[in-house]
Amino acid sequence: MSTTRPCSPGDRGPESETAVAAAPADQGVSAAAGSQGRQVRRLSLNGASGIVPLARDFARQALQAWGWLPAAGADQRAAAEDVLLVVSELVTNACLHAEGPDELWISSDSKVLRIEVSDRGPGQPAPRTPHRAGRPGGHGMFIVQRLCLDWGVVRTPGVAGKTVWAELSAPV
Repeated sequence: MSTTRPCSPGDRGPESETAVAAAPADQGVSAAAGSQGRQVRRLSLNGASGIVPLARDFARQALQAWGWLPAAGADQRAAAEDVLLVVSELVTNACLHAEGPDELWISSDSKVLRIEVSDRGPGQPAPRTPHRAGRPGGHGMFIVQRLCLDWGVVRTPGVAGKTVWAELSAPV
């Protein structure tokens, strides 16, 4: 987890939030081009069923729209699979350890893809320590830590819950 900052350089910031808020939403889904060529997509998960497959399908559609899929080569295919795995892990953690996820944000520019999952849970995600490969369960944040450039948690004072974010390199 990032220990030096609550959010990363790829943080979507106020310009992208405004662009997404102004974009037309279709059943909880919105998409917009943010500042400096950043593409942003948002999926409302509040009250949805089949949340993990829904989130993966949403992420897969975003990757297709942004040209990551279908993959041109093995490296691009592996990068896309890493994104889908991280989405699954973050959404699953919100289902198991929070009160379920509220929203999934995915944004991308030419260098970094950022995933954000917001929930209302008070817990603090952390990789299991010590990590033991043969032990079932509890590997989600270890996987996120290994696959991502950085990850962290953002809390808004006076508001219940948190946003867990993770960033991966865009394929070259």
